[in-house]
Amino acid sequence: MTGQFTFQIQRTDGGARRSTFHTPHGPVEMPAFAPVGTAANVKTLEPRDLTELGTSILLANTYHLYLRPGHDRIERLGGLHRFMGWDGPILTDSGGYQVFSLAHRRQLDADGVTFRSHIDGSAHRFTPERVIEIEERLGADIIMVLDECADPHDPDYLAQALSRTHAWAERCRAAHTRPDQALFGIVQGGIYPELRAESAQILTGLDFPGYAIGGLAVGETKEQMYATLDATCPHLPADKPRYLMGVGAPEDIVESVWRGVDLFDCVLPTRIARNGALLTPDGRFNIRNARFAEDSRPIQEACACYTCRTFSRAYLRHLIISREISGLRLATIHNLHFMQQLMEQIRAAIAQGTFASFRARFLQAYQITDQRVRHEQRQRRVEALPAAS
Repeated sequence: MTGQFTFQIQRTDGGARRSTFHTPHGPVEMPAFAPVGTAANVKTLEPRDLTELGTSILLANTYHLYLRPGHDRIERLGGLHRFMGWDGPILTDSGGYQVFSLAHRRQLDADGVTFRSHIDGSAHRFTPERVIEIEERLGADIIMVLDECADPHDPDYLAQALSRTHAWAERCRAAHTRPDQALFGIVQGGIYPELRAESAQILTGLDFPGYAIGGLAVGETKEQMYATLDATCPHLPADKPRYLMGVGAPEDIVESVWRGVDLFDCVLPTRIARNGALLTPDGRFNIRNARFAEDSRPIQEACACYTCRTFSRAYLRHLIISREISGLRLATIHNLHFMQQLMEQIRAAIAQGTFASFRARFLQAYQITDQRVRHEQRQRRVEALPAAS
């Protein structure tokens, strides 16, 4: 870890860690949640909103910014921080997930990947060296290696993808030149413990300043995700941050912190907000439901966010139903406030040595409306409750 990046653990509670990751643009108090600003913007919000909500770090997307407006233009305009008016830490992913999700638009080989833009069909090429060049010119504080996010259920193909991922990680490490950026490695391996252990061993040998866990929340069950984290985190260095990519459901964050994860990002809180789904300690509900048409209560009692302090459920429902931009914005403010408050509560519980009981209470109260995962939620409650005793 360079002088511009330090990682300090203040307290552990079981597997959970209360820590601080220092970057050139300020500290990130962990566990932390990074809202996703795909195109250098968290939809419907401004940087001052994010600051007021307690956001310490944002994520921006290399693939999308490379295509539009272009990393060269962003560099000429002073870099990503100045371009988007955000003076806190920024993380950029490598764009690998977006490229590999475009199966019908890309061709993969040992050297890299050729793909066609989803915008205009133009051809482009990503290699490890090219991705590092793009990310260095964007100028984020934390940048990611190019990896291959493969089907988590296909062990034969995963083994091939791991070979490429590890070779590309080494090439990214060699190509990286900026000391004011922390380059994280990405552990892959699907849902197979032996592949995850192999990936972690190889990548830790490259001595990255932090490690991401990729290839989860892509179709596996929640129990498979948690089992994979159980099999992966013990193989990662205890003195470096651990980042779980693309995971942001509140129950998944609580369970992942319990297993030793420090950093999260996900579009879920902002995306569901724009569809009228709101997060509360009891679970999520959809404000579009007719029963809220004359409900004068706030979204969440005792919530200190601007939306809850100012407006009723009935009014917010009216805005969402009418597709008023202010409705999308107000719902997003609430959901991100909920997420940042959750992270603050998690940090406080770890610091106080009470995270086991916090986890049990949270899982007992938080109702998941997705029928597919209700059984898994009930099972987690059974497992969590003894831990509080």
